[in-house]
Amino acid sequence: MNCNRAQTYNRHAQRGFTLAEVLAALVFMAILIPVAIEGLSIASRSGEVAARKATATLVAESVLNEMIVTTNWNSSLQNGNVRQGIHDFQWTMRNEPWNQDPNATTMRQLSVEVKYTALGRDYSVRLATLVDSSPPQTQTTTPSTTQ
Repeated sequence: MNCNRAQTYNRHAQRGFTLAEVLAALVFMAILIPVAIEGLSIASRSGEVAARKATATLVAESVLNEMIVTTNWNSSLQNGNVRQGIHDFQWTMRNEPWNQDPNATTMRQLSVEVKYTALGRDYSVRLATLVDSSPPQTQTTTPSTTQ
């Protein structure tokens, strides 16, 4: 019976962790947890900057489309502010001659730059397009006579 008691004791002793194993696990977790938290923090900041950039791109596209449709792009420089939700976006539109146009008179490059702040840093998005600045052709119809 003494032998059985020793075997039972050895089985129970082998099931637990030693103090060294517990300390090693704690040291490992002390290193791993801050690294994981920093990784999550970086991912969160990147997500916020990306979301703000997407909104700024939509603002730039909206301003550019509005200027083209309303033909308010004739002045060389315009600017304004747009509020999307709780965030403000400052935009600047430039009207410049397109450097690839051989005459440098008909094609104009419209560019809109939207500036925004995310997490205390300044960022900007710039979109550009080409417009034809020549006056629209008027069609003249001559009455035709049929016999």
